[in-house]
Amino acid sequence: MLKSNAKYHLGQVLRHRKHSFRGVVFDVDAIFSNTQEWYDAIPEESRPAKNQPFYHLLAENDESYYVAYVSEQNLIPDALGGPVGHPDLPDLFGDFEDGRYPLHYQMN
Repeated sequence: MLKSNAKYHLGQVLRHRKHSFRGVVFDVDAIFSNTQEWYDAIPEESRPAKNQPFYHLLAENDESYYVAYVSEQNLIPDALGGPVGHPDLPDLFGDFEDGRYPLHYQMN
């Protein structure tokens, strides 16, 4: 039986270790749960292990807003400490407070 504990939590603001984007966690998969095609599109030397948590982020960079799917090993807490401007945040979360976004309602 696989036991996987997520290091980060819903509403937390994180930053990618290698790429210049940050985002808010809105879902977590205990292990990789995307398509093999998606995984194969990552250069082999950069592919993360599948047996770790993967996070769904409402992400932003200097040019756009999008949804990102990122392995735990490639994420770090955001040192900026400020809010994220993704337009979908109000659909899931309350106002930014104490460095995080509270959920509007309980999710499964």
